[in-house]
Amino acid sequence: MLDLDYSLIIEATKEPDYFGFYSPDLEGFTGIGHSIEDCLYKARWGIKEHINLLKEQGLPVPPTNPNPKIIIQNEQRLDEAV
Repeated sequence: MLDLDYSLIIEATKEPDYFGFYSPDLEGFTGIGHSIEDCLYKARWGIKEHINLLKEQGLPVPPTNPNPKIIIQNEQRLDEAV
């Protein structure tokens, strides 16, 4: 069972120990990690912190995703985006 309220995309970079992650469900939430497991750990805590900041600032909190997904893919560079 995924212990996340929002979907997560983890992107591998050319560096073997550098990954970026973000949630397509949660605007503005991003992070980096040194492994896929590190990204998952940081995302679990980071999402909670991000939600708390949104609440503190009186900003809307997106509804949780009832079927969150974790996607692991190669980094998509801006010049490659379509």
